[in-house]
Amino acid sequence: MVDMSKHMRDALNNVPTQKIFDFSQYTSTIDGIVQLTIGEPDFNTPEHIKKAGVQAIENNRTHYAPQRGTAGLLSAISDYLNDTADVQYDPKTEILVTNGVTEGAFAALSDIVNPGDVVLVPTPTFSIYTADVAIAGGIPVEVDTSATDFRLTPEVLKPYLDKYGDRVKAIVVVNPSNPTGVAMNQKELDAIADLVRGKNIFILADEIYSELWYDGQAASIAKSLPEQTILVNGLSKSYAMTGWRIGYLAAPKDVVSNIFKVHAFAVTDVATFVQDAAEEALRNGRKDYQPMEKAYIERRDVMEAALKKMGWQCTAPQGAFYIFARIPSFLEQDDEKLAYDMAKNAKVAATPGSYFGKGGEHCIRFSYATALDQIKVAMERLAKYCADRQH
Repeated sequence: MVDMSKHMRDALNNVPTQKIFDFSQYTSTIDGIVQLTIGEPDFNTPEHIKKAGVQAIENNRTHYAPQRGTAGLLSAISDYLNDTADVQYDPKTEILVTNGVTEGAFAALSDIVNPGDVVLVPTPTFSIYTADVAIAGGIPVEVDTSATDFRLTPEVLKPYLDKYGDRVKAIVVVNPSNPTGVAMNQKELDAIADLVRGKNIFILADEIYSELWYDGQAASIAKSLPEQTILVNGLSKSYAMTGWRIGYLAAPKDVVSNIFKVHAFAVTDVATFVQDAAEEALRNGRKDYQPMEKAYIERRDVMEAALKKMGWQCTAPQGAFYIFARIPSFLEQDDEKLAYDMAKNAKVAATPGSYFGKGGEHCIRFSYATALDQIKVAMERLAKYCADRQH
């Protein structure tokens, strides 16, 4: 019998499974465990958004949608970006509705990356970018930001630009960051933009956590460098719409037209009634995230104080809903081994930092997207776990 698995695309041999989800799936089988792994808001989608989706179905908005997106949602996205990020995109030619940020990032990288192209991916970061680049036949190069407290700076980036030169096709900028919670301000983003301005380098800007920005004014590198930026965003986090799979991409007209080809052949379109619900969110739900944000800040403060008391070193999160903490010296320093041991013996599930790339080693990501009472239980269990291992 012929083993056809040996005759598949070579590039996929360099694509790992998503350990983040594999680990979360494993820990979910442990009875009584507190899950602090996946970035899944424990809030429900706001009622007015759900009703808009139901109404759309009742109105038979269940047929194919325009492939770029419904006119109403495209217009709402354009207005939203103008109002919140001070960036202007033509809804007819410069915006594309996608099946979440995941599809938007995949379509963008599939379109711009040629075999052998280098894409710089600041790490620690979520795992999709390196995988997407590898699938496209490119070379993902991790840029370790741990020495600058997980902030991307021109000084960190420049040696990579010098080393790879014209091979660099794109730089990924996730702001605020998953897993670190770091949120770069506009001045910092301007400095990154100045470094690549006028070069044949794209910026892939993932701003999925842009509404969950705790300190100061939200910033966007699309404002700094619109002609070279491909902006991806969505409603999963700020509107608790993870299961709706709704996102969008914005870029210059000709760039969007090319990315549209990947989108159209891969997914055809996004469900019409989902787009109607998203339009309702962006038109009439601009303040929906505020109660969630208030709850996240309270959870963050409780979790951060508890972890520091145990001896964990924490980078204070300025956005998103994660604490990325360095493991105390008295615990197992292999973050993966520690995470599995914590799950087994403390019944606390948190994600190994090494799953997020270089610079994530010896760290653990704790998600505070779960309820406060569960966070308190987890911190009590972890405190006992740490105390037992100090003696």
